[in-house]
Amino acid sequence: MKKVLVTGAGGQLGQCFKKYAEEFPGMEFTFTTSDEIDLSIFGLVSAYFRKNEFDYCINCAAYTNVEQAETNREMAFLINSEAVKNLSEVCVENKVVLVHFSTDYVFDGEKNTPYSEEDKTNPLNVYGASKLYGEDHIQQNLEEYYIFRTSWLYSDIGHNFYNTILKKAIPGAVFNITTEQKGTPTNAYDLAHYVLTIISEGNKEYGLYHFSNLGEATWFDFAKEILNLSGKLKDVELNKDNSYRTVAVRPRYSVLNKEKAGKTFPEEILPWKESLARLYN
Repeated sequence: MKKVLVTGAGGQLGQCFKKYAEEFPGMEFTFTTSDEIDLSIFGLVSAYFRKNEFDYCINCAAYTNVEQAETNREMAFLINSEAVKNLSEVCVENKVVLVHFSTDYVFDGEKNTPYSEEDKTNPLNVYGASKLYGEDHIQQNLEEYYIFRTSWLYSDIGHNFYNTILKKAIPGAVFNITTEQKGTPTNAYDLAHYVLTIISEGNKEYGLYHFSNLGEATWFDFAKEILNLSGKLKDVELNKDNSYRTVAVRPRYSVLNKEKAGKTFPEEILPWKESLARLYN
């Protein structure tokens, strides 16, 4: 029986892991939130790990508000960098494999082809920089770890682009959605299932991976498909907007190359439209 700790369990990704828990009977899960473990305080993290025995720690705790990070830099780095440093050091002490999640926003978007794990990073905003620092702490402290960079994460849980579009799609609503960014919408359930498959199969090909669904889209493309599948496209006005108003600078192109992840469990990586449609089945 593999003992698995999931931190940040109250968030979107953490809840996706919780929903899949029963599908993996070979694992014993412990789900915690920041109320139970403050990852920014090393002593508390260390004490918790000493009292409990784990084989894996899946860290879903993150500061994910890209816009607010620009004016709340200290909090973004506390959660995405300092807390990750604490967790990585404690995992070393207790011989725990750490699974962590990063972002396509570690890149500057100047490429026109999908980014591989070897490509040079150059984050344009505070959020991307804080996540990159977290990656660095893990790579400096641990040998047995998985870092999964992902992109445009969504599900039917919590606050995300998918739920925002559906919530606002009342008859007569007008949407002006940007075409100035290109990436890949990624179903959080797919990411969670991929990670749990790796753990359940005992895979030990540790390191940095890119994981998203297949294909690429603009935010306009994503919104159109959400509205189309929900049957609401005919009820709203959907317009392309090439003037992207945002506080945080974002990469214009951030599609990830999934070749490395695909070699492990290729059946786990679905086209983004197909994965999105599964939320309606």
